Amino acid sequence: MDRLTNTIRPYAWGSTTAIAELLGTEPTGEPQAEMWMGAHPGAPSRTERGPLDEVIDKDPARELGPRAVAKFGPRLPFLLKILAAGAPLSLQVHPNREEAGDGYEDEQRRGVPIDAPHRNYKDTNHKPELICALTPFDGLCGFRAPAAAAELLSGLGVDSLEPYVDLLRAKPEEGALREVLTAVLTADPDDMAKTVADAAAAAERIGGAYAPYAAIARDYPGDPGVIAAMLLNHVRLQPGEALFLGAGVPHAYLEGLGVEIMANSDNVLRCGLTPKHVDVPELLRIVRFEATDPGILRPEASPDGEEVYDTPIDEFRLSRFVLAEGAAAHDLTAVTPQILLCTAGTVRAGDIALTPGQSAFVPAGEKAEVSGTGTVFRATVVA
Repeated sequence: MDRLTNTIRPYAWGSTTAIAELLGTEPTGEPQAEMWMGAHPGAPSRTERGPLDEVIDKDPARELGPRAVAKFGPRLPFLLKILAAGAPLSLQVHPNREEAGDGYEDEQRRGVPIDAPHRNYKDTNHKPELICALTPFDGLCGFRAPAAAAELLSGLGVDSLEPYVDLLRAKPEEGALREVLTAVLTADPDDMAKTVADAAAAAERIGGAYAPYAAIARDYPGDPGVIAAMLLNHVRLQPGEALFLGAGVPHAYLEGLGVEIMANSDNVLRCGLTPKHVDVPELLRIVRFEATDPGILRPEASPDGEEVYDTPIDEFRLSRFVLAEGAAAHDLTAVTPQILLCTAGTVRAGDIALTPGQSAFVPAGEKAEVSGTGTVFRATVVA
Protein backbone atom coordinates (compact mmCIF):
# COMPACT_ATOMS: atom_id res chain seq x y z
CA MET A 1 0.00 0.00 0.00
CA ASP A 2 1.32 3.45 -0.94
CA ARG A 3 0.64 6.82 0.61
CA LEU A 4 -0.13 9.28 -2.20
CA THR A 5 1.18 12.79 -2.60
CA ASN A 6 -1.16 14.62 -4.94
CA THR A 7 -1.09 17.66 -7.20
CA ILE A 8 -3.55 20.53 -6.73
CA ARG A 9 -4.58 22.18 -10.01
CA PRO A 10 -4.96 26.00 -9.79
CA TYR A 11 -7.74 26.52 -12.36
CA ALA A 12 -9.28 30.01 -12.25
CA TRP A 13 -12.73 28.75 -11.15
CA GLY A 14 -11.32 27.06 -8.05
CA SER A 15 -12.13 28.04 -4.49
CA THR A 16 -9.36 29.88 -2.65
CA THR A 17 -10.26 28.27 0.71
CA ALA A 18 -12.15 24.95 0.43
CA ILE A 19 -9.30 22.51 -0.24
CA ALA A 20 -7.06 24.26 2.29
CA GLU A 21 -9.81 23.96 4.92
CA LEU A 22 -10.20 20.24 4.16
CA LEU A 23 -6.45 19.66 4.43
CA GLY A 24 -6.06 21.88 7.49
CA THR A 25 -3.49 24.08 5.76
CA GLU A 26 -3.21 27.82 5.20
CA PRO A 27 -4.83 29.11 1.99
CA THR A 28 -2.32 30.26 -0.60
CA GLY A 29 -4.52 33.11 -1.79
CA GLU A 30 -4.68 31.48 -5.23
CA PRO A 31 -7.50 29.32 -6.60
CA GLN A 32 -7.22 25.63 -5.73
CA ALA A 33 -9.65 23.82 -8.02
CA GLU A 34 -8.88 20.10 -8.12
CA MET A 35 -6.64 17.65 -6.28
CA TRP A 36 -5.89 14.67 -8.53
CA MET A 37 -5.45 11.13 -7.21
CA GLY A 38 -4.44 8.50 -9.73
CA ALA A 39 -2.11 7.84 -12.63
CA HIS A 40 -3.24 10.43 -15.16
CA PRO A 41 -0.09 11.48 -17.06
CA GLY A 42 -1.01 15.15 -16.65
CA ALA A 43 -0.45 15.02 -12.88
CA PRO A 44 0.17 11.51 -11.55
CA SER A 45 0.13 10.95 -7.81
CA ARG A 46 3.55 10.36 -6.28
CA THR A 47 4.56 7.45 -4.08
CA GLU A 48 7.78 6.37 -2.36
CA ARG A 49 8.21 4.00 -5.33
CA GLY A 50 7.92 6.84 -7.86
CA PRO A 51 5.08 8.48 -9.84
CA LEU A 52 2.06 6.18 -9.81
CA ASP A 53 1.83 5.97 -13.60
CA GLU A 54 5.44 4.75 -13.76
CA VAL A 55 4.86 2.27 -10.91
CA ILE A 56 1.91 0.80 -12.82
CA ASP A 57 3.78 0.78 -16.13
CA LYS A 58 6.55 -1.37 -14.63
CA ASP A 59 4.19 -4.21 -13.68
CA PRO A 60 0.52 -3.62 -14.64
CA ALA A 61 -0.58 -7.16 -13.76
CA ARG A 62 0.78 -6.87 -10.21
CA GLU A 63 -0.48 -3.34 -9.53
CA LEU A 64 -3.88 -3.53 -11.27
CA GLY A 65 -4.55 -7.27 -11.21
CA PRO A 66 -5.12 -9.58 -14.18
CA ARG A 67 -8.87 -8.94 -14.31
CA ALA A 68 -8.54 -5.16 -14.57
CA VAL A 69 -5.76 -5.41 -17.16
CA ALA A 70 -7.81 -7.84 -19.26
CA LYS A 71 -10.84 -5.56 -19.16
CA PHE A 72 -9.34 -2.05 -19.31
CA GLY A 73 -5.76 -2.46 -20.47
CA PRO A 74 -2.52 -1.77 -18.56
CA ARG A 75 -3.54 1.55 -17.00
CA LEU A 76 -5.62 2.70 -14.05
CA PRO A 77 -8.98 3.39 -15.76
CA PHE A 78 -10.22 6.12 -13.40
CA LEU A 79 -9.14 9.44 -11.94
CA LEU A 80 -10.27 10.43 -8.44
CA LYS A 81 -10.42 14.11 -7.45
CA ILE A 82 -11.31 16.54 -4.73
CA LEU A 83 -13.11 19.30 -6.65
CA ALA A 84 -13.62 22.78 -5.15
CA ALA A 85 -15.71 25.12 -7.28
CA GLY A 86 -15.64 28.76 -6.26
CA ALA A 87 -17.13 29.88 -9.58
CA PRO A 88 -18.98 28.05 -12.38
CA LEU A 89 -17.08 25.57 -14.51
CA SER A 90 -17.70 25.57 -18.25
CA LEU A 91 -21.05 24.29 -19.47
CA GLN A 92 -20.05 21.04 -21.16
CA VAL A 93 -20.89 17.61 -22.48
CA HIS A 94 -18.88 14.41 -22.99
CA PRO A 95 -19.03 11.96 -25.92
CA ASN A 96 -19.72 8.26 -25.70
CA ARG A 97 -16.92 5.83 -26.57
CA GLU A 98 -17.93 5.47 -30.25
CA GLU A 99 -18.23 9.25 -30.73
CA ALA A 100 -14.88 9.78 -29.04
CA GLY A 101 -13.20 7.18 -31.27
CA ASP A 102 -14.67 8.66 -34.44
CA GLY A 103 -13.82 12.22 -33.40
CA TYR A 104 -10.27 11.34 -32.44
CA GLU A 105 -9.60 9.53 -35.71
CA ASP A 106 -11.09 12.41 -37.71
CA GLU A 107 -8.89 15.01 -36.02
CA GLN A 108 -5.84 12.78 -36.39
CA ARG A 109 -6.59 12.36 -40.09
CA ARG A 110 -6.96 16.13 -40.52
CA GLY A 111 -3.66 16.74 -38.74
CA VAL A 112 -5.06 18.75 -35.82
CA PRO A 113 -2.24 18.93 -33.24
CA ILE A 114 -3.10 17.08 -30.05
CA ASP A 115 -2.39 20.21 -27.98
CA ALA A 116 -4.21 22.64 -30.30
CA PRO A 117 -6.69 24.85 -28.40
CA HIS A 118 -9.42 24.02 -30.94
CA ARG A 119 -8.88 20.25 -30.65
CA ASN A 120 -11.96 18.45 -29.25
CA TYR A 121 -10.74 14.87 -28.82
CA LYS A 122 -7.52 14.13 -26.93
CA ASP A 123 -8.14 10.35 -26.75
CA THR A 124 -10.59 7.65 -27.84
CA ASN A 125 -12.29 7.12 -24.48
CA HIS A 126 -15.62 8.22 -23.04
CA LYS A 127 -15.76 10.29 -19.85
CA PRO A 128 -18.63 9.36 -17.56
CA GLU A 129 -18.25 10.97 -14.15
CA LEU A 130 -19.73 11.04 -10.66
CA ILE A 131 -19.67 13.94 -8.22
CA CYS A 132 -20.42 13.36 -4.52
CA ALA A 133 -20.97 16.43 -2.34
CA LEU A 134 -18.88 17.04 0.77
CA THR A 135 -20.59 20.42 1.34
CA PRO A 136 -23.83 21.79 -0.15
CA PHE A 137 -23.03 21.67 -3.86
CA ASP A 138 -24.75 23.53 -6.71
CA GLY A 139 -24.77 22.31 -10.29
CA LEU A 140 -26.66 22.12 -13.57
CA CYS A 141 -27.53 18.70 -15.00
CA GLY A 142 -29.59 17.75 -18.05
CA PHE A 143 -32.32 19.61 -19.89
CA ARG A 144 -35.51 20.85 -18.29
CA ALA A 145 -38.75 19.92 -19.99
CA PRO A 146 -39.29 22.53 -22.77
CA ALA A 147 -42.45 23.87 -21.08
CA ALA A 148 -40.54 24.43 -17.82
CA ALA A 149 -37.67 26.14 -19.64
CA ALA A 150 -40.17 28.34 -21.51
CA GLU A 151 -41.80 29.38 -18.24
CA LEU A 152 -38.43 30.26 -16.69
CA LEU A 153 -37.32 32.34 -19.68
CA SER A 154 -40.70 34.04 -20.04
CA GLY A 155 -40.71 35.06 -16.39
CA LEU A 156 -37.75 37.34 -16.98
CA GLY A 157 -39.86 39.65 -19.16
CA VAL A 158 -37.05 40.16 -21.71
CA ASP A 159 -38.46 40.75 -25.22
CA SER A 160 -35.46 39.25 -27.04
CA LEU A 161 -36.05 35.92 -25.25
CA GLU A 162 -39.61 35.56 -26.54
CA PRO A 163 -38.62 33.81 -29.81
CA TYR A 164 -36.95 31.12 -27.72
CA VAL A 165 -40.02 30.86 -25.51
CA ASP A 166 -42.22 30.42 -28.59
CA LEU A 167 -39.96 27.67 -29.97
CA LEU A 168 -39.96 25.83 -26.66
CA ARG A 169 -43.75 25.90 -26.53
CA ALA A 170 -44.43 25.06 -30.17
CA LYS A 171 -42.00 22.27 -31.06
CA PRO A 172 -41.71 18.64 -29.93
CA GLU A 173 -39.15 18.12 -27.16
CA GLU A 174 -36.09 17.11 -29.19
CA GLY A 175 -36.65 19.77 -31.85
CA ALA A 176 -37.43 22.51 -29.34
CA LEU A 177 -34.30 21.95 -27.26
CA ARG A 178 -32.08 21.55 -30.33
CA GLU A 179 -33.38 24.68 -32.10
CA VAL A 180 -33.18 26.90 -29.04
CA LEU A 181 -29.66 25.82 -28.03
CA THR A 182 -28.52 26.24 -31.63
CA ALA A 183 -30.08 29.70 -31.85
CA VAL A 184 -28.49 30.81 -28.57
CA LEU A 185 -24.99 29.63 -29.53
CA THR A 186 -25.09 31.02 -33.09
CA ALA A 187 -26.74 34.39 -32.36
CA ASP A 188 -24.99 37.65 -33.20
CA PRO A 189 -22.51 38.15 -30.33
CA ASP A 190 -23.48 41.78 -29.71
CA ASP A 191 -27.19 41.02 -29.73
CA MET A 192 -26.69 38.05 -27.42
CA ALA A 193 -24.54 40.09 -25.03
CA LYS A 194 -27.40 42.59 -24.66
CA THR A 195 -29.92 39.79 -24.16
CA VAL A 196 -27.74 38.26 -21.46
CA ALA A 197 -27.30 41.65 -19.76
CA ASP A 198 -31.06 42.25 -19.74
CA ALA A 199 -31.75 38.71 -18.51
CA ALA A 200 -29.11 39.02 -15.78
CA ALA A 201 -30.57 42.32 -14.55
CA ALA A 202 -34.03 40.78 -14.38
CA ALA A 203 -32.69 37.68 -12.62
CA GLU A 204 -30.95 39.85 -10.01
CA ARG A 205 -34.17 41.77 -9.42
CA ILE A 206 -36.46 38.72 -9.19
CA GLY A 207 -34.17 36.38 -7.25
CA GLY A 208 -35.52 33.03 -6.05
CA ALA A 209 -35.23 30.42 -8.81
CA TYR A 210 -33.38 32.99 -10.90
CA ALA A 211 -30.61 33.60 -8.35
CA PRO A 212 -28.24 30.87 -9.66
CA TYR A 213 -28.37 32.36 -13.16
CA ALA A 214 -27.79 35.89 -11.88
CA ALA A 215 -24.69 34.54 -10.11
CA ILE A 216 -23.49 32.82 -13.31
CA ALA A 217 -23.93 36.08 -15.24
CA ARG A 218 -21.81 37.96 -12.72
CA ASP A 219 -18.93 35.59 -13.49
CA TYR A 220 -19.59 35.42 -17.24
CA PRO A 221 -21.19 38.72 -18.32
CA GLY A 222 -22.55 38.60 -21.86
CA ASP A 223 -21.81 34.89 -22.32
CA PRO A 224 -24.48 32.97 -24.28
CA GLY A 225 -23.91 30.11 -21.86
CA VAL A 226 -25.97 32.09 -19.31
CA ILE A 227 -29.08 31.59 -21.46
CA ALA A 228 -28.10 28.00 -22.32
CA ALA A 229 -27.79 27.32 -18.57
CA MET A 230 -31.43 28.29 -18.08
CA LEU A 231 -32.43 25.36 -20.28
CA LEU A 232 -30.92 22.97 -17.69
CA ASN A 233 -32.05 21.64 -14.33
CA HIS A 234 -30.56 23.41 -11.34
CA VAL A 235 -29.57 20.92 -8.61
CA ARG A 236 -28.40 21.43 -5.04
CA LEU A 237 -26.76 18.39 -3.50
CA GLN A 238 -26.52 17.94 0.25
CA PRO A 239 -23.41 16.26 1.72
CA GLY A 240 -23.36 12.59 0.78
CA GLU A 241 -25.61 13.03 -2.28
CA ALA A 242 -24.22 12.54 -5.77
CA LEU A 243 -24.86 13.02 -9.49
CA PHE A 244 -23.88 10.63 -12.27
CA LEU A 245 -23.18 12.31 -15.62
CA GLY A 246 -23.28 10.08 -18.66
CA ALA A 247 -22.52 10.75 -22.30
CA GLY A 248 -24.41 13.53 -24.05
CA VAL A 249 -25.82 15.14 -20.88
CA PRO A 250 -25.02 18.88 -20.64
CA HIS A 251 -23.87 19.93 -17.20
CA ALA A 252 -21.85 22.40 -15.17
CA TYR A 253 -20.70 22.58 -11.57
CA LEU A 254 -21.38 25.96 -9.95
CA GLU A 255 -20.16 25.99 -6.35
CA GLY A 256 -19.16 23.59 -3.60
CA LEU A 257 -16.71 20.91 -2.50
CA GLY A 258 -17.01 17.32 -3.62
CA VAL A 259 -15.35 14.02 -4.42
CA GLU A 260 -15.34 13.42 -8.18
CA ILE A 261 -14.45 10.24 -10.04
CA MET A 262 -14.33 9.79 -13.80
CA ALA A 263 -13.10 7.52 -16.53
CA ASN A 264 -9.63 8.50 -17.72
CA SER A 265 -10.31 10.89 -20.60
CA ASP A 266 -9.83 14.54 -21.52
CA ASN A 267 -12.67 14.72 -24.06
CA VAL A 268 -14.89 17.76 -23.47
CA LEU A 269 -17.26 19.66 -25.78
CA ARG A 270 -18.07 23.09 -24.33
CA CYS A 271 -21.33 25.03 -24.62
CA GLY A 272 -20.32 28.27 -22.89
CA LEU A 273 -19.19 29.85 -19.62
CA THR A 274 -15.62 29.60 -20.81
CA PRO A 275 -12.97 31.51 -22.78
CA LYS A 276 -12.01 28.18 -24.39
CA HIS A 277 -13.00 26.92 -27.84
CA VAL A 278 -16.70 26.17 -28.45
CA ASP A 279 -17.23 23.94 -31.51
CA VAL A 280 -20.96 24.42 -32.05
CA PRO A 281 -21.50 21.88 -34.89
CA GLU A 282 -19.63 19.13 -33.04
CA LEU A 283 -21.35 20.00 -29.78
CA LEU A 284 -24.77 19.70 -31.41
CA ARG A 285 -23.80 16.27 -32.75
CA ILE A 286 -22.94 14.99 -29.28
CA VAL A 287 -25.67 16.50 -27.08
CA ARG A 288 -28.68 14.34 -26.18
CA PHE A 289 -31.65 16.64 -26.70
CA GLU A 290 -34.05 15.16 -24.20
CA ALA A 291 -35.44 16.36 -20.90
CA THR A 292 -34.07 14.36 -17.98
CA ASP A 293 -34.48 14.10 -14.25
CA PRO A 294 -31.06 14.85 -12.69
CA GLY A 295 -31.43 11.65 -10.67
CA ILE A 296 -29.79 12.51 -7.34
CA LEU A 297 -27.94 9.43 -6.04
CA ARG A 298 -27.85 8.43 -2.42
CA PRO A 299 -25.55 5.62 -1.34
CA GLU A 300 -26.93 2.13 -0.89
CA ALA A 301 -25.71 0.53 2.33
CA SER A 302 -24.54 -3.08 2.38
CA PRO A 303 -24.43 -5.32 5.50
CA ASP A 304 -20.69 -4.78 5.94
CA GLY A 305 -21.15 -0.99 6.21
CA GLU A 306 -20.01 -0.10 2.70
CA GLU A 307 -22.22 2.59 1.13
CA VAL A 308 -22.11 2.27 -2.66
CA TYR A 309 -22.97 4.88 -5.31
CA ASP A 310 -24.50 2.73 -8.03
CA THR A 311 -23.60 3.68 -11.62
CA PRO A 312 -24.04 1.89 -14.97
CA ILE A 313 -20.36 1.77 -15.95
CA ASP A 314 -17.37 -0.37 -14.96
CA GLU A 315 -14.34 1.97 -15.20
CA PHE A 316 -15.01 3.15 -11.66
CA ARG A 317 -16.94 2.20 -8.55
CA LEU A 318 -17.20 4.72 -5.71
CA SER A 319 -18.27 3.91 -2.18
CA ARG A 320 -17.68 5.20 1.33
CA PHE A 321 -17.38 3.96 4.89
CA VAL A 322 -18.49 6.08 7.84
CA LEU A 323 -16.37 4.64 10.62
CA ALA A 324 -17.52 4.76 14.23
CA GLU A 325 -15.17 4.89 17.21
CA GLY A 326 -14.37 1.43 18.50
CA ALA A 327 -15.93 -0.42 15.57
CA ALA A 328 -14.16 -3.40 14.02
CA ALA A 329 -11.85 -2.85 11.07
CA HIS A 330 -13.24 -3.37 7.57
CA ASP A 331 -11.35 -5.75 5.30
CA LEU A 332 -11.22 -4.17 1.82
CA THR A 333 -8.80 -6.62 0.22
CA ALA A 334 -9.79 -6.97 -3.45
CA VAL A 335 -8.57 -8.36 -6.77
CA THR A 336 -8.81 -4.85 -8.26
CA PRO A 337 -6.74 -1.68 -7.61
CA GLN A 338 -8.08 0.82 -5.08
CA ILE A 339 -7.57 4.38 -3.93
CA LEU A 340 -8.70 5.17 -0.38
CA LEU A 341 -9.42 8.82 0.48
CA CYS A 342 -10.15 10.19 3.94
CA THR A 343 -12.56 13.16 4.04
CA ALA A 344 -13.29 13.40 7.78
CA GLY A 345 -11.75 12.29 11.07
CA THR A 346 -8.66 10.10 11.28
CA VAL A 347 -8.59 6.65 9.75
CA ARG A 348 -6.00 3.95 9.23
CA ALA A 349 -5.53 2.17 5.93
CA GLY A 350 -3.25 -0.70 6.83
CA ASP A 351 -0.23 0.94 8.46
CA ILE A 352 -0.98 4.36 6.92
CA ALA A 353 -2.76 7.03 8.99
CA LEU A 354 -4.97 9.28 6.88
CA THR A 355 -6.46 12.64 7.81
CA PRO A 356 -8.88 14.68 5.66
CA GLY A 357 -7.64 15.04 2.09
CA GLN A 358 -5.01 12.29 2.40
CA SER A 359 -5.13 9.12 0.31
CA ALA A 360 -3.47 5.79 -0.40
CA PHE A 361 -3.16 3.45 -3.38
CA VAL A 362 -3.80 -0.25 -2.75
CA PRO A 363 -2.47 -2.61 -5.44
CA ALA A 364 -4.71 -5.48 -6.51
CA GLY A 365 -4.65 -8.34 -4.02
CA GLU A 366 -2.87 -6.29 -1.35
CA LYS A 367 -4.18 -6.73 2.20
CA ALA A 368 -6.27 -3.65 3.01
CA GLU A 369 -8.06 -2.91 6.28
CA VAL A 370 -9.56 0.43 7.31
CA SER A 371 -10.36 1.46 10.85
CA GLY A 372 -10.61 4.56 12.99
CA THR A 373 -13.20 7.31 13.32
CA GLY A 374 -14.25 9.27 10.25
CA THR A 375 -15.18 8.90 6.59
CA VAL A 376 -13.17 7.14 3.91
CA PHE A 377 -14.07 6.92 0.23
CA ARG A 378 -13.10 3.82 -1.73
CA ALA A 379 -12.48 4.09 -5.49
CA THR A 380 -12.01 0.92 -7.53
CA VAL A 381 -13.25 -0.75 -10.73
CA VAL A 382 -15.77 -3.44 -11.66
CA ALA A 383 -13.82 -6.32 -13.19
